[in-house]
Amino acid sequence: MKRSDFHYELPAGLIAQHPLPGRADSRLLALDCHGGITHRHFAELPDVLHPDDLLVFNDTRVIPARLWGRKASGGRVEILIERMTGSHSALAHVRASKSPKAGTRIFLSVDADAEPGGDELVVTGREGDLFQLSSASGRPVTELLGEFGHMPLPPYIGRGDEALDRERYQTVYGVNEGAVAAPTAGLHFTQELLATIDAMGVRRATVTLHVGAGTFQPVRADEIEDHVMHAEHIEVGEAVVRAVGETRARGGRVIAVGTTSVRALESASLASGVIEPFSGDTDIFIYPGYTFRSVDAMLTNFHLPESTLLMLVSAFAGRDPIMGAYAEAIAHGYRFFSYGDAMLIERPTGN
Repeated sequence: MKRSDFHYELPAGLIAQHPLPGRADSRLLALDCHGGITHRHFAELPDVLHPDDLLVFNDTRVIPARLWGRKASGGRVEILIERMTGSHSALAHVRASKSPKAGTRIFLSVDADAEPGGDELVVTGREGDLFQLSSASGRPVTELLGEFGHMPLPPYIGRGDEALDRERYQTVYGVNEGAVAAPTAGLHFTQELLATIDAMGVRRATVTLHVGAGTFQPVRADEIEDHVMHAEHIEVGEAVVRAVGETRARGGRVIAVGTTSVRALESASLASGVIEPFSGDTDIFIYPGYTFRSVDAMLTNFHLPESTLLMLVSAFAGRDPIMGAYAEAIAHGYRFFSYGDAMLIERPTGN
């Protein structure tokens, strides 16, 4: 398939730049298994859930992964942590006027224009496009992020991070720190909504996928099969495997909250065709033609044109129904991307 098969035109004014006042204030476009569309609000989610359903959440938590600093020469440096590799080390994207070599020291500052403080990171090597960094001041990297780090808002949000993003660019249930992008389908949930869902008898389970900055990496290959996915670390434990099996046994639906939960569940199902406990990296690329093994429905936000995530949801519901739903969302003024509105997508009958 061609990358251009997944292009659509989006008015810039529909890209959400801020979250709505309330998490559950978002709209919810429901695409059912027959291709029908219903317009709802996210607070109405319990109305379309069944007591036998299982919701699978990604419990990752976003770290303040964007840093600014200066080299000894005075040149400015911007750092985006990709993943922690130890308490005092990390892999990161580094932007500077000249690519820093091993041994380069980066003196950290609280923002791009501030003078550096006394803490520093040192470049220790490279892994492909990523730089190996180590704390040169003896402090753990997470401690440095807590003092100097900023929330890593996506590139299509045309503003710097603000105080509200520390809370709103996190899910209310995230507990495992390590992501540099939020699992955005989960941003719509409140504790009150979760309590309502629990009271219905709907089960909950969690996986962990630490979302990397590569989630925003564009597909450059004209033939999508030639695209190489970035790797992300996932944890799929025995508890979620058992919950999926019990849901199947009682005839309920496994509903993944977000494409990250989809990728985790499907990665854990590749080896044998049924979900099994899994811990490690995944670079699964899901595009039309893929056979889903573990997921019956998904909650997700709207995705960028020509992105791997748009290809994933097209694999799930069919390219034409998805592109039709996106056209409907644009016509009805839905808000797009990370701080935007949501979709509930059911897998088509017989798929």
